[in-house]
Amino acid sequence: MRALPGPTGHVVVVGAGLAGLSAALHLLGAGRRVTVVERGALPGGRAGRLERGGYRIDTGPTVLTMPDLVEDAFAAVGENLRDHLELLPLHPAYRAQFADGSELDVHTRADAMEAEIERFAGAREAVGYRRLRRWLSTLHAVQMRRFIDVNYDSPLQLLHPDLARLAALGGFGRLDARIGRHLRDERLRRVFSFQALYAGVPPSRALAAYAVFACMDTVAGVYFPRGGMHALPQAMADAAAGAGADLRYGHDVLRLERSGPRVTAVVTDQDRITCDAVVLTAELPTAYRLLGRRPRRPARLRHSPSAVVLHAGTHRTWPRLAHHTLSFGAAWKSTFRELTRTGQLMTDPSLLITRPTATDPDLAPPGRHLHCILAPCPNTDLGPSTREWTDLAPRYRDSLLAELERRGLEGLASAVEEQCLVTPADWHAQGHSAGTPFSVAHTFAQTGPFRPRNLVAGTENAVLAGCGTTPGVGVPTVLLSGKLAAARITGLQA
Repeated sequence: MRALPGPTGHVVVVGAGLAGLSAALHLLGAGRRVTVVERGALPGGRAGRLERGGYRIDTGPTVLTMPDLVEDAFAAVGENLRDHLELLPLHPAYRAQFADGSELDVHTRADAMEAEIERFAGAREAVGYRRLRRWLSTLHAVQMRRFIDVNYDSPLQLLHPDLARLAALGGFGRLDARIGRHLRDERLRRVFSFQALYAGVPPSRALAAYAVFACMDTVAGVYFPRGGMHALPQAMADAAAGAGADLRYGHDVLRLERSGPRVTAVVTDQDRITCDAVVLTAELPTAYRLLGRRPRRPARLRHSPSAVVLHAGTHRTWPRLAHHTLSFGAAWKSTFRELTRTGQLMTDPSLLITRPTATDPDLAPPGRHLHCILAPCPNTDLGPSTREWTDLAPRYRDSLLAELERRGLEGLASAVEEQCLVTPADWHAQGHSAGTPFSVAHTFAQTGPFRPRNLVAGTENAVLAGCGTTPGVGVPTVLLSGKLAAARITGLQA
């Protein structure tokens, strides 16, 4: 692994999102002095918090898996996660509802899931699930140690015996087909492949290796922090401050000062901070602009689909809803075609409905409930432009509510007391390229050593972190990106 040359005693981390806070904790644990600058008033970045009418709304990710990565970040500074944050395991991890009226609870425990699948689809599918689970666990173990939790300096690093193991596991086949070898029921195949949507690749074209995301959900388990998802970055920030980090909120970075190939200072709208190294967690275009460098690539970066998110505070809820509910439409292949090729809004939407008050009622006023409705949609490179979303947003909100009422959530629209609607235009206004919070798609040409590197040519002492660089999109991988960035600075293997 290539480490930064020269002194690295004082590191400035730009951005107090999950990637920046992960980097800060790992750097502090390695004895570096750390200053974190964040343009917002709170830590969290994408994992922010909106307070409205007594409702405490998480504005970013809603699904937390692989808590061991969170534990690693706290352990880096000698702290115990449980002293800062209570993580509640979700049972079920998801509830899947299908267009034919059937329902499946997705459990993390193998015996519970096997029994549920036997009830849902029969004994043969339950046996297939056992085989699939073993395959997912083996795939995850191989990928994590060699292809995810690793700093790449060259694609030649792929030439390792683990590459042959991954190939032998079928990791370079197609995701849909590989899962189909274990499960024949089309509904079950959706449950173990829908995660590819957030990676920006349809299951029929995604590498089978991307099943690692399904493993994170269905084997490693799904958790929810008491106090909401924003409680995670807040706890990480508190631990960093306790370990000596200087956290400066409300500081917008204007430019980087350089001396030859080295960054010597970070200049914000309030001060100038000298440094020996810098970690940049901003969107790639912003990071490259600050560095004055844009890496050459043979093709333009392709971005994942975006999402419309409706946060709704209501005076009632619906017993059919679990903490996370997947509401699948009848369409599937055509849905991915609309999202990734034609740029149309889903004509028969598949939706993720999160009800955080099912686990933590204190996130809403007494007797009230929070619902977060996520509808994948094309990004602004492919679908409606930011300007078009101005007129489209209220109509699309109404259509989503009407569709959910048709699917059994009667009276949803009239139950809404507080709401916040977020569209690709809003993601774009927040600085997210192509109007998507899911960043660069995980196509083969944008994965592993082919994803934008966390080192930028022409700059000796800057490292990137966040979902645009390695290893990629999602809470676990973003936490790893901070750890990998810290390893570039300290020279310690991640």
